[in-house]
Amino acid sequence: MNGGVVPFSLFTEYDIHLFRNGLHYKLYNLLGSHLVVVNGVKGVYFAVWAPSASNVTVMGDFNYWRTSQYRLNPRWDNSGIWEGFVPGVKQGAIYKYNITGPDGKVYEKGDPYAFRWEVPPGTGSIVWDIKDYSWRDKSWLEGRKKFNKLQSPISAYEVHLGSWKKPERKETSFLTYKQLKDELVPYVKEMGFTHVELMPVMEHPYYPSWGYQIIGYYATTSRFGSPQEFMELVDAFHQEGIGVILDWVPSHFPSDGHSLSYFDGTHLYEHGNPQLGYHPDWKSLIFDYGKKEVKSFLISNAVFWCEMYHADGLRVDAVASMIHLDYSRKDGEWTPNKHGGRENLEAIDFIKEMNQAVHAYHPDVITIAEESTSFPFVTAPVNDGGLGFDEKWMMGWMHDTLKYFALDPIHRQFHHDQITFSMVYAYSEKFVLPFSHDEVVHGKGSLLTRMPGDEWQKFANLRAMLGYMFTHPGAKLLFMGGEFGQSWEWSHINGLEWHLLRFAYHSGIQGFVKELNRLYTTYNALYYHNFHPAGFEWLSVNDRENSVLIFLRKGKTEVDKLIIVLNLTPVIREHYRFGVPDKGSWRELLNSDDKKWGGSGVHNKSAIRATKKAEHNRDYSISITCPPLSIVVFEPVRVVKKTVKKGKP
Repeated sequence: MNGGVVPFSLFTEYDIHLFRNGLHYKLYNLLGSHLVVVNGVKGVYFAVWAPSASNVTVMGDFNYWRTSQYRLNPRWDNSGIWEGFVPGVKQGAIYKYNITGPDGKVYEKGDPYAFRWEVPPGTGSIVWDIKDYSWRDKSWLEGRKKFNKLQSPISAYEVHLGSWKKPERKETSFLTYKQLKDELVPYVKEMGFTHVELMPVMEHPYYPSWGYQIIGYYATTSRFGSPQEFMELVDAFHQEGIGVILDWVPSHFPSDGHSLSYFDGTHLYEHGNPQLGYHPDWKSLIFDYGKKEVKSFLISNAVFWCEMYHADGLRVDAVASMIHLDYSRKDGEWTPNKHGGRENLEAIDFIKEMNQAVHAYHPDVITIAEESTSFPFVTAPVNDGGLGFDEKWMMGWMHDTLKYFALDPIHRQFHHDQITFSMVYAYSEKFVLPFSHDEVVHGKGSLLTRMPGDEWQKFANLRAMLGYMFTHPGAKLLFMGGEFGQSWEWSHINGLEWHLLRFAYHSGIQGFVKELNRLYTTYNALYYHNFHPAGFEWLSVNDRENSVLIFLRKGKTEVDKLIIVLNLTPVIREHYRFGVPDKGSWRELLNSDDKKWGGSGVHNKSAIRATKKAEHNRDYSISITCPPLSIVVFEPVRVVKKTVKKGKP
């Protein structure tokens, strides 16, 4: 016994071997604090990695924060792990590690593997058991195994939990996980989204960071409730048939004194070279991806959220900043790799190993890269030379689309390529089309306020743009508030403007998005070939003068076809003729100019039969009316053959 600490370990020699070689992917079962029974006595096993420390003690509210009472034991195997059992410590105990560095300085640190932290501004870790929750989503998880990532609809609603709805307009006013279960889950269900994507729920000290400056990688933020209450929220989504994607941030972490930074008096988790270990944009630290133990920490964390919280996907933040040595750096501020290139080889290897590990444990979990460059093969399998992600955000499409729709319609004819260019590279990766939180902050305004024209035109443009997203190849993501035409840019303090739904234009947008989700999830032509060129064909791509786009979406069988027509000017275009694949009739399935959505009510009221009149190098064509600033979806009229029964003679 060492000052009341009982020698005890959960580690085997094999665990240590895996840890030191960057291959231990379930460290959360070993490092951190764990309620155990030793020789019939209840207490907590503490284990922390601090290889350069000369002394490590654990202190907390259970010993009046005395720094010298409970000295942990350094393992004999030079793993750098300090460990031991402290009798009598119970669930809910607040603690920190008191670490003496090699220079004699003392650091008070939270537990990198803690399952719960104090509500900020508190900085202590909390002893907490997360294995006692009884999940009720077995049928969901079984169904997920049959989910085809490439041929199923994915429409994600991106949410910042702290500001989706706020009881009061102030920074510290939040709905709890329990309240979100009662309000957010039925809303997402009603709107028809297939998934919800949550901005980081991991513990973070600075609320305005929106969760992207994490100190507790293994802990849900305590601002909204307990870990089990967050599990209950995820469980509720699953029981309603909605997947949960978590935003995950292995790209950087804050330099707060109580967190991972300079953890044992050395650059332990962060790279020691400022060119590789400091992020100039976010004033944060960058993980040392070449250090095997750090790699085990991060990959274990990715597996942890899938294993313990049943996450259906991980959206990996800021991948571009990880894989490029010169990201946001001028000449002289970065050093080429051993081959003379700009790629961060260690980060790339880490990403590949992370994706392989996640998919090995959970093949049905989706990993998504927020990668903003043209780095090749982001969504190709690792064995084929890729990074191994399932999907990648289509940032180019997002920026081009927003810039195009911000133009006065009279000028759009001169920027026609901006709205069509995406199809040149649409199948180079497996893309997600995002209208994300990044596009409605920092003075950019909301989606609605970026639209040109008077009130009617703004809403018409927004409906057309959202319709374009839902009919363009790729998975979908829409940030909260975009579905009802938020009028001001997003504020984490004020939350969303739910009162706007009292007004017809805003409720019309909401109803339109609901209908878009219904169409998208119902008609396989809109999703079956999301990532394959077999699912798309231009019918008219060069009508710059009229700013009209027409394309065909094709699904599982020959009869699964939809025609999409966009008229991106406020001019009604009558008798607009274009070529179609074959003979037959077509009728309106969706019209964004419908009065129920806030439109002017210009329709093609009856089915339109194709005539044998050549147009756009096709033998058959149809003539339609294009409503102003609209998207119209046409479906083929199915011919039902009647069977004539012969009577008895």
